[in-house]
Amino acid sequence: MNKKWLVAFVAFLLPMAAISQINLFSDSMIVRGVDMSEEARRLEVQKMEKTDYIPEIHGTIRAKYEWCTSLGTSRFQVRNARLSVLGNVHPIVAYKAEVDLSEKGAMKMLDAYVRVFPVKGMALTLGQMKVPFSTDNIRSPHMFYFANRSLLVKETTGLRDVGFSMGYTHTEKFPFSIVAGIYNGAGLYNQESWYKNMCVAARAVFDPCEYINFSLNYQTFAPDSIRMNVFDVGAYSDFYGFHIETEYLYKHYGGAFKPTHAIVGFINYDLKLPKVFSKISFLARYDAMTDNSHGYRNEMGMFVADDIACQRFTGGITLSLAKPFHADLRINYEKYFYDNWAIADPGKLDKLVIELVARF
Repeated sequence: MNKKWLVAFVAFLLPMAAISQINLFSDSMIVRGVDMSEEARRLEVQKMEKTDYIPEIHGTIRAKYEWCTSLGTSRFQVRNARLSVLGNVHPIVAYKAEVDLSEKGAMKMLDAYVRVFPVKGMALTLGQMKVPFSTDNIRSPHMFYFANRSLLVKETTGLRDVGFSMGYTHTEKFPFSIVAGIYNGAGLYNQESWYKNMCVAARAVFDPCEYINFSLNYQTFAPDSIRMNVFDVGAYSDFYGFHIETEYLYKHYGGAFKPTHAIVGFINYDLKLPKVFSKISFLARYDAMTDNSHGYRNEMGMFVADDIACQRFTGGITLSLAKPFHADLRINYEKYFYDNWAIADPGKLDKLVIELVARF
């Protein structure tokens, strides 16, 4: 990663932040669990003003304390310190650039794309972006229900890549959206190589009624000599303060490694509060995965498990401050279960997580 480039990017963001219109979140910007204020979007020509071309500046800081009860050790960590700029250069041409100044202490360039809206409902995107796969994957950190992502996303499939995607959204009668893309398949930081076998991903989301949302996802990629195919189905429902969500993933290696299964299910209940905090959320989650391989051979030419099978129960509460500023206090406890604790990942052990999230 070119640190001089990152410094230049930040230097650009700071003066823009002083002159830009800060987007204070409104309910209309939260659509079915996704914060639309983070996405480059089309402008309505009839409503355009000069200020429509002023970039929007957003940021998210997640600071946490973790106590590993299994080892009796603890640590402080800045999980994210993100800054993003997005806007339009034309009513149908938008852009977004996002950098994380401290993802566990490392600087990373995340989103960097140009998006074109040729016709109503359609979006063409070229650059660095999230791969359209999994409901948990597409959520931004300040929209998480828990302090840590599910095993289903974190271990079995990538979050971002470089490529091209095409999406279409239909909002009338039976709302749905479909997006498909082609990507290098090597993540964000290997853009010099040439590729014969690229990654292809597709996602379809359906809203048959106000209370139900379900999605179908597919991804295929070949990081080494085998092509892996991943299928995912998810659903969630919102009603009377409850949010119930589940997702199942199946990953096939063409016979080179036994298939991976992953599942996550959780429930969240929001209790409105009259003062100080706007609400308190009570959460419980179960997620599990079988042995997972990233698709690379070891020194013996064999495909082995990079992530061993495990199960996890997570319980927690979240205290949320009122809008327009977004601030959460997340308190989670994660309990892991392994068949063989001797080879368990040191980063995936029983722990208490206390996290503060600030979003602007």
